[in-house]
Amino acid sequence: MDWLCAEYVADDVMRTGGLVAPGSLEFRAGVRTLALTVLLDGRGPDGWLRRTAHDHPWSSWVVARLATAGSGTPAPDLALARDTWRRLRATELRAADLAGIAGARTVDEDRQVWLPAWRLGTALSHLALHLC
Repeated sequence: MDWLCAEYVADDVMRTGGLVAPGSLEFRAGVRTLALTVLLDGRGPDGWLRRTAHDHPWSSWVVARLATAGSGTPAPDLALARDTWRRLRATELRAADLAGIAGARTVDEDRQVWLPAWRLGTALSHLALHLC
């Protein structure tokens, strides 16, 4: 049940943010990334913003949290979270190069690269959280 609640919150935040079309691969990446963040962090929007920030090692944090979440997260929720993480790692999306975005004033959207879905998802979910 915790996973379904996390996914509902993430979907609502992404829809409210309105950054990408609902149903698109980019939207799903944002929802899945944010749902993992919501489930594994549990501290609310301020914590989610910190976790999805560009300079936060989100993927390492997820791996560590999934490894230690067994005691506090129900098995079905943990299974869904692990499957989501596997899919986010395995899926790549073509998007603007986000590598140098931290100090950049603009992003060259014409320069497209293949990114793991979680990398684009963290950026989109972070922006959507700011817009809510």
